[in-house]
Amino acid sequence: MLPTPRTERFPANTPAASQIFTTVLSQGPLTRLEVARRAGLSPAAVTKAVRPLIEAGYLTEGADEEARPALGRPATLVRVDGGRALFVGVKVTGDEIIGVVTDLCCRIRLVRHVPLTDRDLGAVLAAVADLVHELRAEADEADEGGAGVHGLGIAVSGDVDRGEGTVRYSPFLEWRDVPLAELAATTTGLPVTVDNDVRALTVAEQWFGAGAGRSDFAVVTVGAGIGCGLVVHGRVVSGAHGVAGEIGHVTVDPSGPPCHCGNRGCVEAIAGDAAILRRIRETTGLEVADSAEAARLAHSGVPGAREAYARAGEAIGRGIATVANLLGPELVIISGEGLAAYDLFAEQIRDTFAAAAFGSAARCDVRTRPLPFTEWARGAAATAIQSFIRADS
Repeated sequence: MLPTPRTERFPANTPAASQIFTTVLSQGPLTRLEVARRAGLSPAAVTKAVRPLIEAGYLTEGADEEARPALGRPATLVRVDGGRALFVGVKVTGDEIIGVVTDLCCRIRLVRHVPLTDRDLGAVLAAVADLVHELRAEADEADEGGAGVHGLGIAVSGDVDRGEGTVRYSPFLEWRDVPLAELAATTTGLPVTVDNDVRALTVAEQWFGAGAGRSDFAVVTVGAGIGCGLVVHGRVVSGAHGVAGEIGHVTVDPSGPPCHCGNRGCVEAIAGDAAILRRIRETTGLEVADSAEAARLAHSGVPGAREAYARAGEAIGRGIATVANLLGPELVIISGEGLAAYDLFAEQIRDTFAAAAFGSAARCDVRTRPLPFTEWARGAAATAIQSFIRADS
């Protein structure tokens, strides 16, 4: 029997109220005046929006005892009650499903890893439903306040239309035109948000991570694929067709190796894990089993292996420079499982980026931030939180 879907609606029923709550969620606790300044709204608008949120238990207000001034009363701060609602986030990879339960502030409470031995849609849906059921049962048992799970976020790689909840194409799962949100809602009984995994990670970084409070930044992931999530003027950008930020399929070498997308010389065709392995095998004649062995060969000084990583670093640097030249972000965060070998191509990324970035675009802060797949599942939960808060998201 399916669990009864939660029908509670979030009380912020205007864009201004949603913006105010999001500001407190990602940057709080804050005074009401600071909320008004950061949200670009009047104090009266903040007061009007905060009242129903406090009454419904999503916000609390109290004195900041830790910052008591020498004279006078301590400042009164508005903060989110993270325990008011729970969310499940699921990241589906080619061989594993990672699930988390988070609170409303996207703090992880539970984590589960399930092997994925069959990529057939029916098998994946069944595995996700079982995992969600297990997580909900354990969360309900541990949650004395009875907050309950209010939504499910699912993150997968590839071309994903979040608005329709459809996976247009996922190369690692070999799915095409799958109405995943609708199917998962039927099997789990929860409201479901489906998004590209890198965009989901970007939402988490925007609201709860290194991008909090920044209006323009990008997240670039390196590993099996090369992905990019974009935040422009404070909003995660997916574009008219859901594929904004696909720097993995920007051509950096027209005469380069073929890519699974049908073009040649894409960043991913040079810098993805499979591309690096293929290059090392071609240039050394060695049967390299996996990325860990490839990195060991490069660290031991095998010329063909070192060249493959250097070439990958140049491609990634050009891809990041393309983002910087087009959008001018203040920050680019590099993450992904490929960071395990980052020292092998970090110099080439930096040098190529500096050479290819135009003018002031080179001032962009490029930094690394290791984020395991648990954090990607957290990103999926962040998209569910976002959908709960913003009915129009």
